[in-house]
Amino acid sequence: MDYLYYLFVVLAFLAVVLFLEGAYLAWNTYKGPEAKRIEKRLQAMTISNAHESSLVKQRLLAQAPGLQRFLAQIPRINQLDKVILQSGLNYSVARFIAICILMAAGGFVMTLLLGFSLTAAIVVAIFATSLPLIYMFNAKQKRIYTVEQQLPSALDLMGRAMTAGHAFPSALQMVGSEMPEPIASEFRIVFDEINYGIPTQEALMNLAERVPSTDLRYFVIAVLIQRETGGNLAELLANISELIRARLKLLGTVRVLSAEGRLSAWILTVLPFALGFVLQLMNPKFLSVLWTDPMGVKMVVMALIMMVFGVFVMWRIIKIRV
Repeated sequence: MDYLYYLFVVLAFLAVVLFLEGAYLAWNTYKGPEAKRIEKRLQAMTISNAHESSLVKQRLLAQAPGLQRFLAQIPRINQLDKVILQSGLNYSVARFIAICILMAAGGFVMTLLLGFSLTAAIVVAIFATSLPLIYMFNAKQKRIYTVEQQLPSALDLMGRAMTAGHAFPSALQMVGSEMPEPIASEFRIVFDEINYGIPTQEALMNLAERVPSTDLRYFVIAVLIQRETGGNLAELLANISELIRARLKLLGTVRVLSAEGRLSAWILTVLPFALGFVLQLMNPKFLSVLWTDPMGVKMVVMALIMMVFGVFVMWRIIKIRV
């Protein structure tokens, strides 16, 4: 009798363990990190406005079918999805819009709770809505800058691989497996697209769409021209790599020389808001005229317009194209 009891306990324990193992394997197959990584790569194969006959999965604007149909009817909504893809953020359009709405609502309610007027609450809500956009564009610029810094090494690797006898797709695969992110994932996508049957020209053009970099477009155009006219692609890649390195060196010199102008632009932009915040905390009645008096509201609006114009002028002065 005791043996049967112990045997039952052991079998029950094994059944529970096998059940948990099976549940984990089922979850990992559909929702695990590897499944999410494959789904993300498949979704990023093409941008939202890709051709209808594409062999890869299209990016979705939202997970819910009803919301997907609603967002698809908004004009130029694919441009927002394109910028999100270029920034490298793992967001859908619906999630990004929801974040903007929550930021606006939170800023609006917080401003009213602090005792400011309705006009000030609206201004704060608009500013809070722009914060996710600023973050997204900043992430896009950082990602493009990182790709540009990694591109010469990637081209050198491709050139050495092709000199050793590898084909062009194999050189792309080597960059995707040996180079760091984010350039590795972009070249892996190109390699996968070519393997799925997409023409090389279309796969390279998709790469140029996902990473709107001038240096990367040089690489894409050079490869496409070489495929039409012929020539030594390995030597061509070495020349492009040397050109990009020289351009990045000159661009770094320009950034150092224009650092003072950028710092001045940041100080002149942030200083009025910081000073106003400090004065509001020390003496709320001192700045209350700006919110209560109609002339004060006009002065604030005019000051903001002049600040935006000044920031634009300073940005154009310190932005030097190389």
